[in-house]
Amino acid sequence: MRLNDLIGLGSTAVGMAVPLLYASLGEIVVEKSGVINVGIEGMMLSGAFAGYAVSQITQNACIGLAAAIAAGIMFALVFALLTVVFRANQVVVGTAVNILALGLTGVLYAALANSPISQKHVPSFGAMPIPLLSHMPFFGRVLFSQDALTYSSIAALILVTVFLGRTVTGLRLRACGEYPDAADAAGVNVNLVRTAALVFGGAMAGIAGAHMSIAYTVSFVQGMTNGNGFIALAVVIVGRWKPAGALIAALLFGLANALQFDLQAIGAHVPYQLVLALPYIATLGALSMNIKRFAAAPTMLGAAYERS
Repeated sequence: MRLNDLIGLGSTAVGMAVPLLYASLGEIVVEKSGVINVGIEGMMLSGAFAGYAVSQITQNACIGLAAAIAAGIMFALVFALLTVVFRANQVVVGTAVNILALGLTGVLYAALANSPISQKHVPSFGAMPIPLLSHMPFFGRVLFSQDALTYSSIAALILVTVFLGRTVTGLRLRACGEYPDAADAAGVNVNLVRTAALVFGGAMAGIAGAHMSIAYTVSFVQGMTNGNGFIALAVVIVGRWKPAGALIAALLFGLANALQFDLQAIGAHVPYQLVLALPYIATLGALSMNIKRFAAAPTMLGAAYERS
């Protein structure tokens, strides 16, 4: 493989890892509070559509990003209402959110495509090469010639790491996932903390979707998240519920996604169905080799809390 091919592969891997990193960072915070959000896929998809549509309507990518965040938060609040307040099964509600988002974005996209607005240019977050660093051999084009949302994902990684490990609020959030009764006895409103965590997770999923539609591809197609929300859940597990671990896992899964496109581009003599399944095979393989990592999950993960 030539150097340019390797650079292209690396750049694609980074681009495809960014949505996984955003979504998994949000999910780490959510799961640390004791909730498992299976609805990430739907929140990402709603963010992708809202970001694309609003950017096109307003001709402003930043407003589109704000709309994507709002869309993710809206679905997160619905999820919180049903699971935290009414204590419905979290997996069932998450599945319902995914189905709702898929149907709703499909209907709205059809309406958008049939309107005069669809002829407008879609503003996006284009590449922003960093002076000097972008001229480095190989790494300059792979790491330092990306878009603003890619760079800000590293800031998000640092902030989440500091929040969870170095702040009192982060300690209280982790207590809600490990010992909610003790946290409640100490004066922490467990359900309020979990709701706030879900709002943050929804916002991050919205940003992940926006990156896909107005930064990486500058387009929207129905169901464009294509299982990335579920892969983000796997990233959390493989990364052992740690932000740094999520970064490494996201890059590995991003590489698996990038290889899918490269194998198709070079015409590899492999059944195309197998090539398309490569990211999901990698997901299952990573999970099967890391069964013991489930021991690192918060003790009360997925269990609704009812104050006694």
